[in-house]
Amino acid sequence: MSPHSEPPVAEEARYLALQSLDPCTAGVLEILVVGLHDESWRVRHVAAEALKRMPASSELAARLISVLGERGETGARNAAAEALAGLGSAALGPLVGLLAHPDPDQRKFAADILGQLGHRDAEAPLVRSLSDADLNVRVSAAEALGRIGGAQAVTALESLLAEPEPLLRLSALEGLTLLQHAAPLPLVKALLEDPRLQRSAYRMLGLIPEADATVRICQGLTSELRSVREAALSALGTQAARSGGARRGELEAVVRKALLPLPGVTPRLTEALASEDGMVRAGTLVAVASLGDASLAVPVAECAREARLLREVLHTLGRLGPAGGRTLLHRLPELSLPARAAAAEALVDLVDASAVATLCALLEWVEDELRAVVVRALGRTGAASAVSPLVALLEEPSLAGAATRSLAELAESCRPAVLEALEDAVARRATPAAVAALARVGGVPALPSVKRLARDEDPRWRAAAVVAACELDGDVGRELVRAALADESVPVRIAGTRALARLGGPDAGALLSPVLRDEDPSVRVAAVEAAGDCGALDRVPDLVALTRDADGALAVAAVRALARMGAAGPGVLREAAGHPDVEVVKAALVAGAESSAGVTMALSLLRHARWDVRAAAARVLGDSAGPECLSAAQEALEAESDALARRALSDAVERLLRR
Repeated sequence: MSPHSEPPVAEEARYLALQSLDPCTAGVLEILVVGLHDESWRVRHVAAEALKRMPASSELAARLISVLGERGETGARNAAAEALAGLGSAALGPLVGLLAHPDPDQRKFAADILGQLGHRDAEAPLVRSLSDADLNVRVSAAEALGRIGGAQAVTALESLLAEPEPLLRLSALEGLTLLQHAAPLPLVKALLEDPRLQRSAYRMLGLIPEADATVRICQGLTSELRSVREAALSALGTQAARSGGARRGELEAVVRKALLPLPGVTPRLTEALASEDGMVRAGTLVAVASLGDASLAVPVAECAREARLLREVLHTLGRLGPAGGRTLLHRLPELSLPARAAAAEALVDLVDASAVATLCALLEWVEDELRAVVVRALGRTGAASAVSPLVALLEEPSLAGAATRSLAELAESCRPAVLEALEDAVARRATPAAVAALARVGGVPALPSVKRLARDEDPRWRAAAVVAACELDGDVGRELVRAALADESVPVRIAGTRALARLGGPDAGALLSPVLRDEDPSVRVAAVEAAGDCGALDRVPDLVALTRDADGALAVAAVRALARMGAAGPGVLREAAGHPDVEVVKAALVAGAESSAGVTMALSLLRHARWDVRAAAARVLGDSAGPECLSAAQEALEAESDALARRALSDAVERLLRR
């Protein structure tokens, strides 16, 4: 062993020894007090933490207070103070008593620790300490009152703002700001004249919802001191956070009027957008939004790396106009991922016709989750040049929906071009998704084209046509649905079934009757789901029979459909709970989760052979059962061997114990 490694090893041994102590063991107090005097801060800290875990008592507090009196043992005194602050109410009386100690050093310690305790009963004694003969004690008492609060504290701190001693005025300002209590504006303006108080006074201005306060905050941006400028911006962020709706608009108008005449604002805002302080960045975003300074679009977007600023970032980017949009478009590759996501979202509202080419280029490299945002932005350009790219995107299944919506938006400004492109896409059989887009943009006049496609030789086009027809005209859609349900193609029959679910109507059940017996299982499942979606109560007997079907997927769909229709009675659920497919059993548990029958079924399934069924039964008990089920759940928990099922049962027991 190296001679140089021995001290760390010895320190680690002391650290581990104290960490292994049980604080409730007799005689451990003095061992921990010795630990408070250790030369290593790590050992002192673990001793303090152990003292906090001891049974709190005034005797323990008194012992720790005795350590505070050991001058020359700075580390031990600070560790004792840390432990005292963790004792809670037990330390309150002894510490209040310490405020009367002859030694001002002890009185200061008492005030500091009472502030950390945060106990409201310390308010009155600390107010009295504001008259202490020692300045340091008075300052500590003021700071402590800022943490504790209360009406007496506020009144006392406000009175300190008129004290000749700057330290007292400073601690009062800080305390009142911490308590979110603003002093009168004229008084705060007067305090701004003292360079030693400027930072704190600016922060308090943020609590004052007056236009004059906002103007004074903006003047703080001209300070030569960065700390003062940042305090002013932090105040602006506070004002914005406390403003809402119309008040926010008024605030930005005042900020704009105040900042426009100020020289050199942009470089200072650029600097502040990179601040480590989130409130400074929040205030800077307010200033940028007020000025609409598009040159700051990139650093504004980068503020999105802090998630809590995202809303303010999007608001600010939205205020930068098309110039900001162009900046973002050209600099997008340089941005961090969070900034890029925020910029893409903002671009939806910032783009104009000149952005089409850049947006199309972005689609070649931008992340998948951002491509849909770029597609939305293309729709917002209002440019005919965006039509062709959007129609091409209909061929990408993941973007077809977004492209359809964007084409519909684009049609508001260039409808003939959109319709022509979609009709061309349909004519050359580019993609069936073009049918839905054509129906959405073209409306009823597109119906003849859609009806022709319903007879197309390609089943993909017939399927798309029947769905589109139902969106355009219910009568025509029902006519095409009838044909689709008898189509030779499985996808067309499924499309017709799902379209019928959206149409509904009194004859829906009758139309679904033969489909429920379709030769293809996937069509039968679609028909069961459709019956549940459109509430075809005349099909309930068929669905009940299907809950017993050997095909588990079909039986699960039938249980869920009956539940949606309110037709999953106790008898149906009991029978489904006996199905050999456990997925059906779990579906029955979910379907009956909020009923007494479901709770009874869950109790009976707590000893099921499958762990996932037992876990599902436990979740039902946790959600819906009463305290009478507690003993059964506890017994099941004791017998459970699977970890996941145990977790579900444990959660259920905890919830039942609270009822």
